[in-house]
Amino acid sequence: MKTLEGRVALVFGAGSVGPGWGNGKASAVSYARKGALVVCVDVHLTAAQETASLIAAEQGQAIALCCDVTKLEEVEACVDTTLQTYGRIDILHNNVGHAKMGGPPDLTEEDWRREMDLNVTGMFYACKCVIPIMLEQGKGVITNISSVAGIRYTGYPYSVYYAAKGAVNQFTVGLALQYARQGIRANAIMPGLMDTPLIYQQISSNYASMEDMVKARHEAAPMGRMGAGWDIANAAVFLASDDASYITGVCLPVDGGLTMRAG
Repeated sequence: MKTLEGRVALVFGAGSVGPGWGNGKASAVSYARKGALVVCVDVHLTAAQETASLIAAEQGQAIALCCDVTKLEEVEACVDTTLQTYGRIDILHNNVGHAKMGGPPDLTEEDWRREMDLNVTGMFYACKCVIPIMLEQGKGVITNISSVAGIRYTGYPYSVYYAAKGAVNQFTVGLALQYARQGIRANAIMPGLMDTPLIYQQISSNYASMEDMVKARHEAAPMGRMGAGWDIANAAVFLASDDASYITGVCLPVDGGLTMRAG
């Protein structure tokens, strides 16, 4: 069933940092499978183009754009191109994030600011540019990808990531309540222990080997396995659809029960 038929989805972070299916890549393809016209945006144009090509191969419609979300002028350009191409923006999906290891003594001031910019400021820029369009339309959906690290200590030494994802959650809640009567819904998705290309790039250094990392993360998950990018995509499609028309301000764990565990 094409629950998003004809809607325009602007997906920041639609590429993948390596082979396989990351959260943003899977979400972009899933939006298209439900009938949306997708704008695939990534800091690496080739990654965005790969996602757009996968959509086109399934007879969907997509374009690929390059953008550094920490630069307002580049975000503005992506929004302008989206409007010129499709005329509207119904879904804003903010998927860009990064986790740098280290506590405050280990991080430079530049590290802190860079991580906050990647995880939070980029979402602010996207919302700054897109919300006026949604207000004029009288409707729209914003989905921000957060993390269970926004509400729980996950065992990894990434202090700035905890701070950033906590900020994403409350930023989302604030958007939801501020614009609830103007037709805009905003929700956050909090992935738990996921098996996506990102963990092999950003988290593997905490383990003796890749195999040890995968085994440990599977064992740490209450369901005995990590989730996949498609689990996040399924949640994103639901939240963007009319089936979720009375859902806003939610920070939804997609974590196999991880955040419900006492210890």
